[in-house]
Amino acid sequence: MIKRTLFFSNPAYLSTKNKQLVVNYPEENVPPKRVPIEDIGMLVLESQQITISNGLLAKLIQNKAAIISCDSYHMPISLLQPLVGHSEQTERMRHQLNASVPLQKNLWQQTISAKINNQACFMEKRNIPARKMYKWASNVKSGDTENHESRAAVYYWQHLFGIENFTRGQHGNAPNNLLNYGYAILRGITARALVSSGMLPSVGIFHRNKYNAFCLADDIMEPYRVFVDVLVNDIVQSEEPFEELTTSLKTSLLQLPVMDVVIDGNKSPLMVAMSRTTNSLYECFTGISRKVLYPELV
Repeated sequence: MIKRTLFFSNPAYLSTKNKQLVVNYPEENVPPKRVPIEDIGMLVLESQQITISNGLLAKLIQNKAAIISCDSYHMPISLLQPLVGHSEQTERMRHQLNASVPLQKNLWQQTISAKINNQACFMEKRNIPARKMYKWASNVKSGDTENHESRAAVYYWQHLFGIENFTRGQHGNAPNNLLNYGYAILRGITARALVSSGMLPSVGIFHRNKYNAFCLADDIMEPYRVFVDVLVNDIVQSEEPFEELTTSLKTSLLQLPVMDVVIDGNKSPLMVAMSRTTNSLYECFTGISRKVLYPELV
């Protein structure tokens, strides 16, 4: 079942009744709205004037919905996740924590190779020479010791949007604002799937920043970033103004969870594919499998 993403940019009071999310608005002439909680996969709270009941929060968490709150600049800043995401959580975390260094390096090799391959495919779709990218993807070694990810990134961002002197950076010029927003949503999707698979989003296979609570999410989302890039490129090529992150642009980027992607030869919504990826990752930690399932851009 495809889960819904709900985005709230206006003042509202969110509560629950009869296993439904109930939305009440300050305006007296606006009727309340209801959404079954079981249909919700992600809730994005943007307005600073939203009140949400603890009962609703509890039901959303029990339903494994990702709840993302935004700051006064309308950028996602937090993710609410359950303390218990899987019935075998303790055992699954033990396998994750006991993963050997060679296994972690192998998993990172697979991750970066998949990421660069997807980037190369997207460039090819845009008629941008991508031979170097495919070569780098095939030459990634265990742990990416030669840093092919960085080489590919430089070439990718120099050519992707056709914007002169564009560089990818958290505080860079537009469309970095769109990329930042899309990647923040993707991070929430990834963390949700990891918790649902019984793993710790904070313990990565490559990222190890002690100040980062989502190291594993940042690892596993890498091959999925290209799908944010696709949405952002569509916006850039549409010639719609994108210097300011408007509600319309956010709505376009929030299509990310339901985007169709191809994983293991089958088409599925991105949020569903992410769960397949995290489950395959757990199987690698246990020794059942040696391959992480990542989507392919086709």
